[in-house]
Amino acid sequence: MKDLMGMMGRFQEMQQKMEAMKDELANTEVTGTAGGGMVSVTLTAKGDMRGVKIDSSMFKEDDVEVLEDLIVAAHADARQKGEQAAEEKMRELTAGLPIPPGMKLPF
Repeated sequence: MKDLMGMMGRFQEMQQKMEAMKDELANTEVTGTAGGGMVSVTLTAKGDMRGVKIDSSMFKEDDVEVLEDLIVAAHADARQKGEQAAEEKMRELTAGLPIPPGMKLPF
């Protein structure tokens, strides 16, 4: 019974830390780039877009499709970096807890 109470206390503590981590991830920014840095997209680690930067050399009429593709690629790069940041925070938070491998906790 003591082990169960101790585990419940640890889970409550983890829940409080997860709430703090959500706030931190909402304020953590990651930037993805494409086209050798000609296009960059900045997102929060939760995936909210904060900004797009485009090198002025990309504003040629015949490069519109390339520019569109680069924005999508930069967004994907930033999104992947944000997911990595969230996974790292979760690993830190759950270190030492008896959580089965592969189990994802909700954000």
